[in-house]
Order: sequence, then C-alpha cells, then structure tokens
Amino acid sequence: MDIKIKGLSREVVEKSLMQAREGRLHILNEMGKALKEPRQGLSSYAPRFITHKIAQDKIGTVIGPGGKMIKSIVDQTGVKINIDDDGIVSIMSRDHNAVDDALEMVKNLTRTIEIGETYTGPVKKVMDFGAFVEVFPGTEGLVHISNLAEGRVEKVTDVCKEGDVVTVKATGVDRRGKIQLSIKDV
Repeated sequence: MDIKIKGLSREVVEKSLMQAREGRLHILNEMGKALKEPRQGLSSYAPRFITHKIAQDKIGTVIGPGGKMIKSIVDQTGVKINIDDDGIVSIMSRDHNAVDDALEMVKNLTRTIEIGETYTGPVKKVMDFGAFVEVFPGTEGLVHISNLAEGRVEKVTDVCKEGDVVTVKATGVDRRGKIQLSIKDV
C-alpha cells in the first residue's frame, strides 16, 4: 500500500491495515487446513544443494590433472560440482544419495593422514622393497618390507599381494611428503 499521499487520514490507514491483517490471517488459516504442521524434511523430489569448505591447497587435488578427479566424481554420482577459488565446494543434484556420495568422495580426496591412526585399504602395488597401500581414495603410503611383519620377511608377496585388504598404522611422513605405514605395529 502506498501511503505517501498527503491527506490520508489516520482512520483510512488504520482501516486498510486492519483489512490487510484480516486477509493475511485468512490466507494462513487456509494454508493451515492444507498442511497442519511443517514437514520435518525436504521432499524427496526437491533438489539438494550442499557446500563444503576445503583447504585452498587441496583444490588441485579435487580437480585432478586435466580435471580427471572431478570428472570421475561427476560421472560416478551424476551430481553437479562447482569449486570456488576460496575452497568452497558446491554439490547439487536431485538425488540426495548422490550428493552424499559425492561429498564423501571430496572428503576422502582432501583428508590428511594422522600419524598413529590405523587405516584399512587395498594393496595397490607390490615392489621388492615393500607394498603400497591405499589408505583412502587417492592417497597411498608405503609399508616397507621391514614393517610388514615381526621378524625377517624374505619376499613381500609372502605377507601380502596386490588386491589384499590390510590394516596399517601410519608411522610417519618422510622428507619428500611420502606416507610411511606399518602392518607389524597394528
């Protein structure tokens, strides 16, 4: 209502505000008949949009070389992803489970190893000097042959093979940033 016109009396303004109040209450009453109380959650048909903050130095990890990682997440889940320069990852989709799956993938890509923690993952590669174990998607560490088992180990394949799922303990990070793992310390 435009009340900037000179000469509107107080009674006219009061009457118009009272009519507006009655109209608003009538509309709310009709809405209340259709839905007694607010829904507890979103409709399963409503699109879902979430944001997650990552460290700026992890943006490249999530995108991957040539966009490989982010394309993989989009292809696997069917979501749309946008990453801002400040580390805000926006994930959207009509499929709520797909959003959760994509968020979990992003979190796994940006996780950091905690020294002393145990992880379970597959053996990705076996070498003469040890085995590479994936502690979480996209992050591998080395279990040196001396940390595979108590006592002397002749061949790495005596303890584990590619594809085996093993539990390891993070024991350190070397000067090159490589993760050091141990099976015998678990």
